[in-house]
Amino acid sequence: MTLHSVEAIAIDIPLPQNFGGSTYNVLKRSTVITRLRTKDGLTSNVYNGDNREHAGEIARLIREVLFPLVKGANIFEYERIWEKMFALTIAQGDRKTLMEAISCMDCAIWDLIGRCLGKSVRELLGGYRDTLPIISIGGYYMPGKKLADFGKEVESYRKAGMAGCKFKVGGLTPAEDAKRVAVARKAVGDDFMICVDANRGWNAQDAIQFARLIEHLNIAWFEEPCHWYDDAAMMARVRKSIRMPVTAGQREITCQGVRRLLDAGAVDYVNYDVSEGGGVTDWRRVAGLCATAGVRMAHHEEAQIASQLLSAVPHGTYAECFAHPERDPIWQRMWLNRPQAKNGMIKVLNLPGFGIELDEKMVKQYRIN
Repeated sequence: MTLHSVEAIAIDIPLPQNFGGSTYNVLKRSTVITRLRTKDGLTSNVYNGDNREHAGEIARLIREVLFPLVKGANIFEYERIWEKMFALTIAQGDRKTLMEAISCMDCAIWDLIGRCLGKSVRELLGGYRDTLPIISIGGYYMPGKKLADFGKEVESYRKAGMAGCKFKVGGLTPAEDAKRVAVARKAVGDDFMICVDANRGWNAQDAIQFARLIEHLNIAWFEEPCHWYDDAAMMARVRKSIRMPVTAGQREITCQGVRRLLDAGAVDYVNYDVSEGGGVTDWRRVAGLCATAGVRMAHHEEAQIASQLLSAVPHGTYAECFAHPERDPIWQRMWLNRPQAKNGMIKVLNLPGFGIELDEKMVKQYRIN
């Protein structure tokens, strides 16, 4: 089962409005589809990332840099393949973009391994459960949005079958954002999970103030509370000062970066993103570190991949998606055999590899390369 050829397809889909958070804008949905082929005729079919700037460059790196390096390798030598690709990061300028390309390749290899063996990635990694709770990302900052609109938005996620909502904060003062969260909680009651995500929008003092304003609202976790430049130290300070769990890890691109958060005592959950870091191979290392440290695993977005990973291990938690009908046309329409959310749960696909089927008309319409 040796690698023979590759097709890397960058996708860009414009969105009708800005779905940004406290520190960023989202005007399009982008991803990269990786189709690795073996000499025996197997083809992977997996998409990675919500990269809004560099999808075309990631696809180019896959085709022109990474694949030539590992062409002819056996798919079961995934550690050796990963090591060859990762070695390029030592001298590479834009390591983040290169790591995203490595992630695409690595996930495609795991998809091929599953297809070869007739096993899902969930089964290959441990097969702990075959269902998983799922939550929607929401609480978007948008012009003209009133407080009551946040309650309606969160209610719509319950109606869509979600178990909860990861609610955007960090873009206003702690007191103003606390009002938004209170409206959301009142709208859905206490049996609907709400966590909050500041996207590194605050300093430690403001994050602590905000947490104390909302801690009576039964908040599941506080994600990325503090600015990027000293996040581990500031999050550790926040974590010691509040009663709700702290989550981070999506900005890390290696297992060593996650170890930094664990060593600092900064997190209760790690949401390492397989598409930002080193693919499934490095995610396994992160999962091992977290299991040893008694830290639970979440995942940043990417339900098409995260559902297989989180359901494989005992300390996996919630898959995330964008249930808003306009935020993620790939989730809503391009992923044809997406499991349907019902009563807060999804059935994890039990098909070889990641088992993803895509709408080829949409792929053709929105490909940029």
